[in-house]
Amino acid sequence: MAASNYSKRNLWSGILFGLGLVAFIDETVFHQLLHWHHFYDKATTNIGLVSDGLFHAFSWFATIGGLFLFADLRRRNALVLKRWIGGIFLGGGVFQLYDGIIQHKIMRIHQIRYVENVIVYDVIWNVIAAAMIIVGVILTLKTNNSQKSQGVSS
Repeated sequence: MAASNYSKRNLWSGILFGLGLVAFIDETVFHQLLHWHHFYDKATTNIGLVSDGLFHAFSWFATIGGLFLFADLRRRNALVLKRWIGGIFLGGGVFQLYDGIIQHKIMRIHQIRYVENVIVYDVIWNVIAAAMIIVGVILTLKTNNSQKSQGVSS
């Protein structure tokens, strides 16, 4: 019964964690290891590095915020793991889709990679994001349906 009272917190904890995790992976792999781009590529390399640092701090704040909520849910015996994992997929997928569409194409603050055939990278990036969102929605809806069938409100 306690978990049903914390349904939204389960979801938001997962969303924050997923957003932070995917942002951290993006920053670590594509910015630092592969050197494909910086968070902000419309200025000098120094500005790009500062923007990467701010992006990195943002990803850690989101990740740690999500984990604090997770710990609170565990302490209260209110964790619904499937819902939390659904939130991870939703948060990560929405962040990645936002990055791929808004930051890469509309704002053009950076591209995933500076190559001639960038569309291949864009399609892969956005398809993975959409798949993550679909998985997140399915998991979230399954937890909504199971709570309704047990007669609890979310």
